[in-house]
Amino acid sequence: MVNLDIQHSDSYKIICGVDEAGRGPLAGPVYAACVILDKNYHIAGLNDSKKLGALKRSMLAMAIKQYAKAWAVSSASVEEIDQMNILQASLLAMKRAVEGLSCIPDQVLVDGKQCPDVPYPVQAIVRGDSLMPEISAASILAKTERDIEMLRLHIDFPHYGFDLHKGYPTPKHLAALQQYGPSKIHRKSFAPVSSLIFNH
Repeated sequence: MVNLDIQHSDSYKIICGVDEAGRGPLAGPVYAACVILDKNYHIAGLNDSKKLGALKRSMLAMAIKQYAKAWAVSSASVEEIDQMNILQASLLAMKRAVEGLSCIPDQVLVDGKQCPDVPYPVQAIVRGDSLMPEISAASILAKTERDIEMLRLHIDFPHYGFDLHKGYPTPKHLAALQQYGPSKIHRKSFAPVSSLIFNH
């Protein structure tokens, strides 16, 4: 049973929340972020990034970067996703994010069921992005940073509509894949992409 009051424990004074964004898309890297909130500054409105609109996420991301005690964002590339699978690539991105922190956490709390290999006490919490503010903040940073990257990739690959769907398998995206074939930033290990590779 998860102790949801763990952030108040005397044993763990510096809590780091970790989450990822972009496991489901057919294209682009997977991102992860970690956040250590400043207990002296409350950021109102933190929640699972999927429950927030884009404008609200962006505003919260700016507040997190300004007022958090520490934060870091990292990613794993399309090549790494295809080489090791999306779960392991997500864990790698999480590990890189935690390693990028400017201070050492006493406890790492991760959204989901799997934990990255980090040299700190670590605990996975299902639906942690809705339950723990540190994980919510990490969820928001991971999502907003990945969206920025997909907007940048849209400039290089405008045919696929990454500015709209961010690489997720929407009807528009699947139709573009059928018409143009996979690009170099598509995940070749994902079924909708792999089935088209030899047809173009």
